[in-house]
Amino acid sequence: MSFVKILFAVLVLLIIQLQYRLWFGDGNVHQVKEYQQRLELLAEDVKEKKERNEALYAEVLDLRKGGDAIEERARYELGMIKENETFFQVIE
Repeated sequence: MSFVKILFAVLVLLIIQLQYRLWFGDGNVHQVKEYQQRLELLAEDVKEKKERNEALYAEVLDLRKGGDAIEERARYELGMIKENETFFQVIE
């Protein structure tokens, strides 16, 4: 009988230790949830940055390809016009 009691006590202590580690130890349930939330935020951030990088890469390719993209930037960002061209400003 005493062997069964000792075995039962050891099993109870083992379960208590495992429960303690699960709820309060390193890598507990709360930490795992926090890490998952941080991972989701970082994944969103990475997705946004990838989309931005792709847009910038496409813009670089356009600028390398031809003068149309350069001309468009000069017109809209710098307000430049071609020679013998008339500028009209529409005020709404």
